[in-house]
Amino acid sequence: MSTLTELLVAADAHRAALLTRLASEETDTYRLFHGSAEGRPGLTIDRYGDVLLLQTFHTPLSEEEHQAILAHYAPLGLTAVYNDRSGANSRIGNRLPEDQLEAAQAPRTIRELGVKYHFQARHQGQDPWLFLDLRAGRRRVMQLAEGKSVLNLFAYTGGVGVAAAKAGASFVMNVDFAESSLQVARANAKINSLATRPRCVESDCFAALRQLSGIGQPKMVRGKKMPPFPVLEARQFDLVFLDPPRYAKSPFGVVDLINDYPALFKPALLATAEGGMLICCNNVAQVDRDTWLAQLKRSAEKAGRTVRDAEWITPEDDFPTFDGNPPLKMVLLHV
Repeated sequence: MSTLTELLVAADAHRAALLTRLASEETDTYRLFHGSAEGRPGLTIDRYGDVLLLQTFHTPLSEEEHQAILAHYAPLGLTAVYNDRSGANSRIGNRLPEDQLEAAQAPRTIRELGVKYHFQARHQGQDPWLFLDLRAGRRRVMQLAEGKSVLNLFAYTGGVGVAAAKAGASFVMNVDFAESSLQVARANAKINSLATRPRCVESDCFAALRQLSGIGQPKMVRGKKMPPFPVLEARQFDLVFLDPPRYAKSPFGVVDLINDYPALFKPALLATAEGGMLICCNNVAQVDRDTWLAQLKRSAEKAGRTVRDAEWITPEDDFPTFDGNPPLKMVLLHV
C-alpha cells in the first residue's frame, strides 16, 4: 500500500503536462490531488491562486497525513487552509487558529483561462466559489460564446457567465436563487474587462425557465400562491448551460438528477434557439453517461426537438477517473 506522499508524487507526475499548459493559459487554479481516483478517497487538494486548499469529505486528516501534505507542497510557497467537511451536510467542522482563520477568510483573486475570479478559502457558504471540475465546460463555452446570447442556469457565482462574456458573448444571463452567490458573480464581472456585463437574475430556476421557454409560470398553482419571482419575457438563447445540483426541492419543482432530469431539461431545451447549443451537466457518479444521454434524446423528441449531434466534454487531467464514467458528466447538444 502506497504512502500518502507516494500518492502525491504520482499525482504530480500525472498532471505535469497539464500544469505547464495551464500556466501558459493564465491559470493558477486547479486540482492537485483527487483522492477518490488517486488512492485516498474523500481527500481533495486544490490550488486556488496562492492558497493550498485541503478538504476531507469522509474522514478527517490524521496529523501524520496533514504534515505529509504540508511538507510535500511546501516548495510551492502557498498558504495552506484545511476545511474538514466530513460531518453532517458537508459543513466545515474544524476550527482554525485566529491567524489561520484570518488568512482563510482573506479576499483573493484567482485566474483561469485569462479570466479573474474572487476567492475566499472560507466564507459564509460551504463550497469554493469556483468549481474546478467545470473548467473543461467553461473552456468549451469560451470557444463557442463569441457573438452569442448565453443563459447560465444554476449559475452559483457566475463562472460560466463571466467566462462567456470574457469570450465576447453578445448577452449573458446568470440565473440563481441565492443572492449571496449572485453578489459574487457581479463582483467577478467587475474585475474583468468585459464588453458586455452579465445580467444576474435572482430566481428559482424552474420559475425562470418556464417563463423564458414560453411555458409560463402561474402565480397560483392548485389554489396555492407561489412565492414571489421576477417576471421574465420569453426568449431563446444561442447557448444554454445547465448545471443543476443533485437534489433540491422548492415550491416551483424538484431537481432530481437521478430520477427526473427531464423536468429541467425540457424547459431548458425550449429556451435554446433552433440551431443552438445546450450543455447539460450531471454530477451524480452512479448515473451512466450513455443511459443519461439516451434519456436526453428521448426527452428532446417528446418536446418536438431534435438532437443533431452530441459532444462529450471531459474534465481535464487534474480530475482523473479510472472507470470510464467520470462523476461529472457534461454533454454539448447541438439542437
